[in-house]
Amino acid sequence: MSNDHDSGYKFLFSTPELVRDLIIGFVPDEWLHSLDYSTLERVPGSYVSEDFRYRADDIVWRVRVGGEWVYLYLLLEFQSRVDRYMALRMMVYVGLLYQDLIKRGEALADGRLPPVLPIVLYNGSQRWTASNDVFELIPPVPGLVEQFKPRLKYLLIDENAYTDGELASLNNLVAAVFRIEHPASPAAIGVLLALLDEWLVDRPDLRRMFALWIRATLMRKAEYRIVLPRMDDLQELNVMLAERLEEWAHAYKAEGIAEGKAAGKVEGKAEGKAEGKAEGEALALQKLLQKRFGTVPSPVLAMISVASLDQVDLWLDQVLDAASLEEIFGAGRS
Repeated sequence: MSNDHDSGYKFLFSTPELVRDLIIGFVPDEWLHSLDYSTLERVPGSYVSEDFRYRADDIVWRVRVGGEWVYLYLLLEFQSRVDRYMALRMMVYVGLLYQDLIKRGEALADGRLPPVLPIVLYNGSQRWTASNDVFELIPPVPGLVEQFKPRLKYLLIDENAYTDGELASLNNLVAAVFRIEHPASPAAIGVLLALLDEWLVDRPDLRRMFALWIRATLMRKAEYRIVLPRMDDLQELNVMLAERLEEWAHAYKAEGIAEGKAAGKVEGKAEGKAEGKAEGEALALQKLLQKRFGTVPSPVLAMISVASLDQVDLWLDQVLDAASLEEIFGAGRS
């Protein structure tokens, strides 16, 4: 993973709300879901091994269980490429974490070590093929030695394993992050921005955090080829993106035509043109709505994102003469 993207993810998961939504939305375990995540605390994550080599770890949190501080550590390791030896890396990281807890006197009351949940959050394009247990990295050994092979597993959360529909069904900040990372289209980003604007209306700190991260993420994606000025407000970002909608539409249309040509098929070219035209008109409609009526509500954006080309054309014809969004979209805007 590039340093910029790795830092961006660490920036996001430095807040308890994102860690809570990651566990609730993407870790299938009822006991974990039952914990009180208002007790989440960030744990120092920089350790020095016995040979004094510095390990700047990723993000570590602890959560209170029951009426006492029984520690559960969530060790997050962010990856954009398949790492064959991830299980070994995790074994080393967990060992350094335990070593540090002992030095700080933070073992459990009876001297045992607290449980650790190591999580690999993966957003690469390749299918994850690495083993999730260090035991499987070592070949079978005859006799006694086999019993002493080390074991340590990590939990893999693969962003690409979820469809956009599955993620859209979750009222979850991490699901929104995954969808922004892999948007179905530029129009979908407008829908997500509107959702975040609603969800975070009383959280200016998180609004600023998401605005900074989304700007950096969009500028990093080569397919958009845009440059955005620095801004730290979701509404401001939404307005700025609306001004880039036509630029994106032309880029997507050209890409669709190019893909059709590359495939060497008439139907591929026609499909690319049709998709590019539909995307362009949807984006143009959003821009006109933004200019006429201000911030476009997320239900309207959602309607546009799934509408047919004919329906979008009809709405475009109505925009200039309509006095309100209700005249165009009726009850669907609420």
